[in-house]
Amino acid sequence: MVAPQYPPARGDTAPLPRIPAGRNKTRGPLFKGLGLVAVAVVAGLVWWLIQHDSGATPVAQAPAKEFTFTPAEGPVASTDCAGKSTASVKKYFSEHPCQGLSRALYDTTASGNKALVSVVLVTMPTPADAQQLKTILDGDNTGNVNDLVRDGTAKIADAPKLYTGKYASRLTSNQVTVVLAGFFGDHKDDATIGRVANEALDLSSQLRTG
Repeated sequence: MVAPQYPPARGDTAPLPRIPAGRNKTRGPLFKGLGLVAVAVVAGLVWWLIQHDSGATPVAQAPAKEFTFTPAEGPVASTDCAGKSTASVKKYFSEHPCQGLSRALYDTTASGNKALVSVVLVTMPTPADAQQLKTILDGDNTGNVNDLVRDGTAKIADAPKLYTGKYASRLTSNQVTVVLAGFFGDHKDDATIGRVANEALDLSSQLRTG
């Protein structure tokens, strides 16, 4: 027997129709899965934009070295810069003593020819002193710091006269690096030995003064 159906009393709310079981069984997981995919896509896009930001500064890479330098003598440390120098450089040191001096010799091969390189690192009391020293060193006929061959410390057969070779210098705070390079056997190649001298400036990191 079916119970009689009465209209709802005034003020009451009719019961909501029930949704048949199983009708929306797969909708919840489906939308949840689509949402996770969307989040992953957005995260990937943000990461790509960060990695490819045109304003980002690329990581600097050190340039490849052209020459291989092998220690031949030293380093030899001293504080007597005046006694190891000549001409105007010697005079400057006598009035402005250095804090430390380190000298070394290296062998290398460039374009199939053997070369000898002198690397000198001078430490001055202040950056201003170092700048004045570099200015004198870079001048013509102003003298230099003697390399280890010239002052007799190193005995290398048929060594080139480095004081007539290729010159390079570098100022770093209160330190000055001086390089002289030359080929054995009177071989001449100014462009190549110039590159040797410039690259050898980095060898000063192997020297210590004092």
